[in-house]
Amino acid sequence: MLAGVSGTIMRQGDEARPVLRVGELEIRPDEGLAVAGGRALRLSVREFGLLTALAASEGRIVRREDLYREVWRDELRNGDRTVDVYVRKLRVKLEEALPAWVFIHTHVGFGYRFAPDRSQAVHTASTAR
Repeated sequence: MLAGVSGTIMRQGDEARPVLRVGELEIRPDEGLAVAGGRALRLSVREFGLLTALAASEGRIVRREDLYREVWRDELRNGDRTVDVYVRKLRVKLEEALPAWVFIHTHVGFGYRFAPDRSQAVHTASTAR
């Protein structure tokens, strides 16, 4: 799935990865770029990796452990909240860019699901967990 962070995170072998488009959000894995409403998002390498991993599994719940393993290339330690912190940062940036959308949904005890939804636009990043 995602290449190691120290290398080029956006390339896997020589195969180009498809651009993911969801509403006004476009994720370009090979360029390391996410565009929201026509403007590039300023994401860290980890935030971009997390967004790409979630979007690649659109509609499915992804366990925190699996996200950590894919993005950080390590095993999640008991009590480690790194994934939660980065999901929060990512939510804030997505909400600032596209306030009418909610992209990441929490399933307590299970993980996170990437499912773009306009109907929950009344939530804010601080309440949409």
